[in-house]
Amino acid sequence: MINPGLMPYEVVLADKWFLREIIESITIEESLDEIAARATVVMTITPDFPGITPGQAMRVSGVPFGGTSMVVLLDGVIWECDSVTRGQKHLTATVYDRSIYMARSEDEYLFPAGQTATQRLNQYATDWGIPLGQVVDTGVGLAKAVYRAQPIYNMLLADLKETVSKGGEMFRPRMVGTTLHLVPLGGNQTVWVMEADQNAEEVNQRRSLDGAVTQVKVLGAASEEGRSPVLALEKGETAKYGTLQRVIQDPKITSAAAAKQAAKELLAGVQETITVTALDINTVRAGDKVQLNGMDLLVVSVRHNLGSPGHMTIELASEAFVRRRYYAGGPI
Repeated sequence: MINPGLMPYEVVLADKWFLREIIESITIEESLDEIAARATVVMTITPDFPGITPGQAMRVSGVPFGGTSMVVLLDGVIWECDSVTRGQKHLTATVYDRSIYMARSEDEYLFPAGQTATQRLNQYATDWGIPLGQVVDTGVGLAKAVYRAQPIYNMLLADLKETVSKGGEMFRPRMVGTTLHLVPLGGNQTVWVMEADQNAEEVNQRRSLDGAVTQVKVLGAASEEGRSPVLALEKGETAKYGTLQRVIQDPKITSAAAAKQAAKELLAGVQETITVTALDINTVRAGDKVQLNGMDLLVVSVRHNLGSPGHMTIELASEAFVRRRYYAGGPI
């Protein structure tokens, strides 16, 4: 059970039932690979349990690390329920924040040239009734876009990738409570500092050629029966690591100069990520900046095991790594 203590947590079902007394465990996970944060809530089913079903609202609240007042950590919808009975019945509820609907719903859009990703997000939100919170101006005009039937989040991510390819910052949509925000990566006001010999319990460093790119070929539009013309071919550390080639074919890249720039941005050597296990800082989100041993790094993924005290596991990477892995490479 999660017992009330230094950092109490509350789980509320359907805005009516407070479930703290029957909660066994709570985890909250978030990653740059997905738009929606996910909570996994395990509970013991008692005779007076009100019943639970996918589609109901569930809210997880707690006191932030270093704070005194309870805040909402995830406000979402129950997506799955799994139960098992071994003498007593136990139920696991998987809860996503409401941005999950952007990832699971499809639509079609035609946007004129010159709009920013912010303007397009406003359009998605208006059409789909998504309440917006703090939405920063991405400040970069985009090319004309024809989005055939696909998830809404894929369209927004394509807009954000194009923003980066044209020299803009990296941005991420994120639910805060029940409103969708658009925030710059690393723009958090509070930057938590961790040291390997102090508040970090375990630090694992991984270096791999998985994800390395030593050669990039950029192709133009092909004729009906012909091969695609090569707009650019950029070589990196092929002599050191061998040829690991990526191919870009993006209709928005029309000049040799733009092709060369896009290719350079994809070149990458050994990929390095760092995984840290530490006492939980329950407000750390994917895309936040943290300091580890004096290095500024971005949170690629985070798993909060809530408790008193809780623990967290965070995957960290450099800004350059995040830019290449999540924002480079043309359309989705």
